[in-house]
Amino acid sequence: MQLKKLLLKIFLPDDESWLQHANPWSVWTRFATLPFIILAVWSRVWIGWYCLIPIALLLFWVVINPTLFKKPSSYTSWGSKAVLGERLYMKGENNPIPMHHKKLIYILNILQTFSGLMLAYGLWKLNLYITLHATTAVYLSKMWFLDRMVWLYEDIGDHDITLSK
Repeated sequence: MQLKKLLLKIFLPDDESWLQHANPWSVWTRFATLPFIILAVWSRVWIGWYCLIPIALLLFWVVINPTLFKKPSSYTSWGSKAVLGERLYMKGENNPIPMHHKKLIYILNILQTFSGLMLAYGLWKLNLYITLHATTAVYLSKMWFLDRMVWLYEDIGDHDITLSK
């Protein structure tokens, strides 16, 4: 639970940041970053330690991305609902999460973690087969997680977009 709170403070410290991140441009530009991170890590083969430059820039992008976009005019897009559902999940102590969501979210978090570890291993070993399969697993588990967040938002979301309950 402490890790969750620390990550919240680092990436999206307040409700305003979450509402900005709910902009579909923020969602999809951040989502599309993984292949570039993979390429940057893989580039150590070609450019050695200079690979740390694109890696650092991409990680910086992942951190600042949610704050670069304006709040959307509407929160009806799938990406917006996914972000708002995730916010509800992260503030779970204020908004009890129904058990049918909680169980699957737990499983999906395990799948995302395992997929991420498998991806890190594939990149460490420079194994294209493992890297591609792990990337697919990361994206599939993340998309399933985001879809669950949409469902959560539609079930219990505060649809007038006042997240500060």
